[in-house]
Amino acid sequence: MSEPTPGGIPQQPLSESEAKQWAGLSHLLGGILGVLAPLIIWLVYKDRNNAYLNTEAKKSLNFQILVTIAYIVLTVTVIFSWAVFVPWALGLVYGIINFQAVNNGQPTKYLWDVAIVK
Repeated sequence: MSEPTPGGIPQQPLSESEAKQWAGLSHLLGGILGVLAPLIIWLVYKDRNNAYLNTEAKKSLNFQILVTIAYIVLTVTVIFSWAVFVPWALGLVYGIINFQAVNNGQPTKYLWDVAIVK
């Protein structure tokens, strides 16, 4: 009996409109679902040879990691305060802004641009 070949089914490259759609969703869903959405999008599409989608998903993922860290720190240090909602609100606002930027073909930007995932 022959062994199955490793690697599975080869992935087809994304069209420009599909890459733009997923890049926008990584920002928008990151603002809603936090770090989980851009992480999943980046992991699923990082090997599809689309530098634009890879870059945008990593930008969103890096920002959402910072938002999550800020949320955890504020939750621990400022219990029962409205300040714990600031990182969540920033994540949501920047997610919506960058979703619009991607759909308009403009570059995306965040308040903090730290490359945690490279």
